[in-house]
Amino acid sequence: MFAARGIAVSFSVFVMVYCVLSLALCLAWRTVQPRIERLAVRRVADVLFALRMLPLATAAVITAAFTVPSFLLLEPRAIEEPLGEIPLALGIFGAALGIFGIVNAGVAVRRASRTVSTWTNAAQPLESYAHIPVLRISSVIPAMTAAGIVRPRVLLSPAAESMLTANELHTALNHEVAHVRRRDNLKKLLLRFVTFPGMSGLEAAWLEATEMAADDAAVSNAGEALDLAAALIKLARLGPVEAPVDLTVALMASPGAVMNARVERLIAWSDDRPTAHGRISLRYAFGAAAATVAVFALTYVQLLVHVHTATEWLVR
Repeated sequence: MFAARGIAVSFSVFVMVYCVLSLALCLAWRTVQPRIERLAVRRVADVLFALRMLPLATAAVITAAFTVPSFLLLEPRAIEEPLGEIPLALGIFGAALGIFGIVNAGVAVRRASRTVSTWTNAAQPLESYAHIPVLRISSVIPAMTAAGIVRPRVLLSPAAESMLTANELHTALNHEVAHVRRRDNLKKLLLRFVTFPGMSGLEAAWLEATEMAADDAAVSNAGEALDLAAALIKLARLGPVEAPVDLTVALMASPGAVMNARVERLIAWSDDRPTAHGRISLRYAFGAAAATVAVFALTYVQLLVHVHTATEWLVR
């Protein structure tokens, strides 16, 4: 009974924190979005993804660092205390939520694996680009896409290869390599795991920002920006990917409005535009994290007592 109570209480706390923070994020992110968009595009993508994962990360930390230790250290093992209906229901819901996330992610992996296997049937390996394998596929669509998580590779259609000039192909490959280096396919898998109603707008904004971030990483001057814009315009004639494919990042997968915005950004590229100061932000983030850890270290015992009191109320 002690173990059953501990599991039920842990799942209950996790699901309450996760759902409350997810609902708050659904309501608040539109207000936060205008402030985020003032940052560099790469930073926007990082912040949006961090916000999307915040409910899961916070719920996991609170459960693992406070709920479980407080229960193990302060809950008497000898007392046979019946398990209340509320923690039992919340525990079952939390377990179901976790199982749903795992199944949803598994379905996405299986579907992507089948689709990529069809695309790469009879594919011809080309020379690696930036240490990333490049395969020439037989189909026209997708024109170019980054596939895979553990062993990423870039798939290139012969139509795209013949349509693009050497410079345009170079910048387009740089775009896909940027997705690989940023591990965007892994991030898409994590989004499948944390599916929650009302998050589609935030996830769409992240997808838009991550495409623009890859555009920025692919070019270093106005000439390369024009080459990538020309590549996007040319490949748009081949048509979009037939259906959205999970866990792949296609060069032409953006909706029409987003594609137009990407092309306009590239055409208006300026070599004199300001760059983000990542080192300063990293220093501030490290300082804030160190201060937070210090505060929790000093008040950890008291926090465990308060958490145990709250979970005792929950069990009753």
